Amino acid sequence: MKPALTAFFALSLIFATVSGAQQSTRTAEDSTHLSGSQLKTLTREAHTTAQYEALANYYRKQQKDLWARAAEEKQEWARRSTQVMVSAAKYPRPVDSVHYLYDYDVYMAVEAEQLAAKYTHLAHRENGANVK
Repeated sequence: MKPALTAFFALSLIFATVSGAQQSTRTAEDSTHLSGSQLKTLTREAHTTAQYEALANYYRKQQKDLWARAAEEKQEWARRSTQVMVSAAKYPRPVDSVHYLYDYDVYMAVEAEQLAAKYTHLAHRENGANVK
């Protein structure tokens, strides 16, 4: 009974250690995958260089994803523009819908770029304050 119990506790300890190591590596990778509430909390409570850099990385990834989606929508917009029937079209036409999606993604990408620049600046400023 004692060897089985010892083996059980040893395995439990190993699994706990492995999952803890995976969790710590996951947090560095997941800084670009934040939920809305996590993003609000981090934005509100950010005061260290690492927190500002995590926010800047998040917004850089958002910007990259939005530019990629905007490029796809621009191609779809061009494709739908060739198939416009003005006389029987109801508003919003399919070409209008994809045009609005494209405009929205470009707007959000520019906003994400500005936020990434803001948090990068704050990280450098905070890093400079820690060096002095």
